[in-house]
Amino acid sequence: MDTKSGYCFGCGRTREEIGSWKNFTQNERLDIMAGLAARLETVERRPRRETRRQIIARERGEPPLRPSLPIGE
Repeated sequence: MDTKSGYCFGCGRTREEIGSWKNFTQNERLDIMAGLAARLETVERRPRRETRRQIIARERGEPPLRPSLPIGE
């Protein structure tokens, strides 16, 4: 969850929306889903974490296993 916006990094919903999703009507769900793309634009993406293999390779001075992409690409 993004601490600034309160939205889930993956789906864009709030904790309350996620917890109550099964209780919403179809129209309520559609209303929420209509705004998710705009919400996700406001979420600050967390940097990707390195895997154990990537850390070991970096410590050995080996080239990255996979080229890193900037967040959002």
